[in-house]
Amino acid sequence: MSQNPTPILLTPGPLTTSDRTRQAMLRDWGSWDTDFNQITARIRKNVLEIVHGTGTHECVPLQGSGTFSVEAAIGTIVARNGHVLVPNNGAYCQRLAKICKVIGRKVSTIDYTEDRRVSPADVDRALAADQSITHVAVVHCETGTGVLNPLHEIAVVVAKHGRGLIIDAMSSFGALEIDARQTPFDAVIAASGKCLEGVPGMGFVIVNRGVLEACEGNCHSLSMDLYDQWVYMEKTTQWRFTPPTHVVAALDSAITQYLEEGGLPARGGRYARNCKALIDGMAELGFRPFLDPAIQAPIIVTFHAPADPAYEFKAFYQEVKKRGYILYPGKLTQLETFRVGCIGHFGDAGIPGAVAAVADALESMGVRQVSVLEKA
Repeated sequence: MSQNPTPILLTPGPLTTSDRTRQAMLRDWGSWDTDFNQITARIRKNVLEIVHGTGTHECVPLQGSGTFSVEAAIGTIVARNGHVLVPNNGAYCQRLAKICKVIGRKVSTIDYTEDRRVSPADVDRALAADQSITHVAVVHCETGTGVLNPLHEIAVVVAKHGRGLIIDAMSSFGALEIDARQTPFDAVIAASGKCLEGVPGMGFVIVNRGVLEACEGNCHSLSMDLYDQWVYMEKTTQWRFTPPTHVVAALDSAITQYLEEGGLPARGGRYARNCKALIDGMAELGFRPFLDPAIQAPIIVTFHAPADPAYEFKAFYQEVKKRGYILYPGKLTQLETFRVGCIGHFGDAGIPGAVAAVADALESMGVRQVSVLEKA
């Protein structure tokens, strides 16, 4: 079988984008040009509206991958003598904690197994026990497994204790509800190449304006100083340093399409349908998801690997790729798994086609035993 030159990306970003989004990158832009600055302003406005943060929050875009913006948010918002609590139930929570350590912010963790979601009661107890904690940093959708953490309930607890909340919403923003009018937070962090279905290359941080105004001088880095970026953008309408112009233009187009589709309810609904079709289709092949359905986010699903000696992930990956789909390796350390994303612009036929490709790949490999023993 010949390899598809443009396979569908069933990953949590980069993901498959529309022709219209890719078309937006065919024009060159001057980074100081008025027309380009209007694109930046429009993105900032639309992003704030997605979280109902107009008038109370600011959107500060930043070059680089989403992790750049996570580091920028922690480094800008948390004072150098601050103390961050990270509830940890996966790989991206661990990355939050590592960022704190690398940039010299004190960090403590509440550690969970990767099949459990964060408990607001645990956060409550930790904040009551340690008055030195200034901020909680939480991952909304932990894409290491696909678990959805109870963001609003955590936010209420953090606010009760008068601490700040920093939310890594990288894989949830635009698909799962975050309402600044109801859920108190200092910052929400997301990126272009996730649920908004842009291309990778820029992130953005939605910051409570009062919090941001008090952040001057906090940051350990010139290029990642969100306060400085915000002040400069407000004064000049420009980015401080050369922006990823083509990525910005693509995100602007992607957000236009997002709004035309119906915004968050429509995008989240599409992903939820994808997730159900994926889990149902894979179940017919004998696959069992790693997570309990009650905590599964409709973003990416972790599946137990087949219990068959003929199965080997790299070979499986290549066989599925030949059939037009890119999967993701597992992130777990104790169990062999793989992950399949539910997000991206690939239409209703994408998930059934992927399930068929998996079935065909397994047959070509001689894999007959898919099911694994149920967890005790």
